[in-house]
Amino acid sequence: MEIPVLGWQAIVILVVFGVSLLIATYSTYAERVVAAFLQDRVGPDRAGPYGLLQPLADAVKMFTKEEFFPGGANRALFVFGPCLAMTTALMSSAVIPFGNILQFGSNVFFLQGIEVNIGMLWVFGVVSLGVYGIMIGGWASNNKFSLLGAIRAASQNISYELAMGLSLIAVLMISGTLSLREITLQQSVAGEWHFWNIVKQPLGFIIFLVCAFAETNRTPFDLPECETELVGGYHTEYSSMKLGLFLFAEYVNIFVASAVMSVIYFGGFNFPFQYELRDWLVAHQDWSLLAAQNLITILGTLLLFGKIFFFIFFFMWVRWTLPRFRYDQLMRLGWTILIPLSMVNILITGGLILAGVIK
Repeated sequence: MEIPVLGWQAIVILVVFGVSLLIATYSTYAERVVAAFLQDRVGPDRAGPYGLLQPLADAVKMFTKEEFFPGGANRALFVFGPCLAMTTALMSSAVIPFGNILQFGSNVFFLQGIEVNIGMLWVFGVVSLGVYGIMIGGWASNNKFSLLGAIRAASQNISYELAMGLSLIAVLMISGTLSLREITLQQSVAGEWHFWNIVKQPLGFIIFLVCAFAETNRTPFDLPECETELVGGYHTEYSSMKLGLFLFAEYVNIFVASAVMSVIYFGGFNFPFQYELRDWLVAHQDWSLLAAQNLITILGTLLLFGKIFFFIFFFMWVRWTLPRFRYDQLMRLGWTILIPLSMVNILITGGLILAGVIK
């Protein structure tokens, strides 16, 4: 039985959206557990065993809280802001290759929602739209603290998107493509880790990582929602599930940023000795080549999620370790350090390519 390609893509996209929401939901639980561990205290332990039902309790609380509209607020835009932020966060995950191909008979399935040859550009474009949700929500709230938080978010995103984009130009120079799937497959030579882009682009990765913290509004770059200065920033006036959408969008963006870093710099679904394992299964366990390749695909997907979860943990670890930057320090870092560094990285990469050191 042949399954239509569009039908399979629709299934994958829905699964990716569902997984993104599930990870975002339980990231709130993980945030509290990591914070409790780093601060040597007890984390959530009331709702269910080990507090595992705490995210569900939070969701029920968000859905049942009173809907509140500030006086003088633009009601339509007040609702539209968090919806746009959440929609763009979910859309950016559609082009990420979460695995290689699965083949059953004549059916070949790609573990990716949409394969486009401008996948990297798609992620950047959609993520850039997310700041409009913050801007709209902050302006529509009719609150000075919300507006200041929205302005901060806009200028912060513009500043750090430049350095992030320049850091990826070096990867584009090496790979010659904007397709996330092609970039991943190019790192699968012999299945060895030293073909991963983190080896070729360590400086580019560090720049991208710092910019990812700023793009997701995470500590030490959480100036748009700085509680000590702006009460709650752009979502000060929000309550109920509208506030939940803003919070979940942040965690979905962390998941997407972690996935993009894993795909671009850490081999994506590739892992060391994958081809040796496939050949061993065929030669010594009498597996068919098709079954062995399907197993490698499944293992690669699981290991990719392992890489993603490591970066999500790193985001949380940094939040509860480093203090918040001042706003002038934030902008100085982006414009006077990261952008020049990313330009130097492009020049170094070009020189190494011309010298034949990087291929």
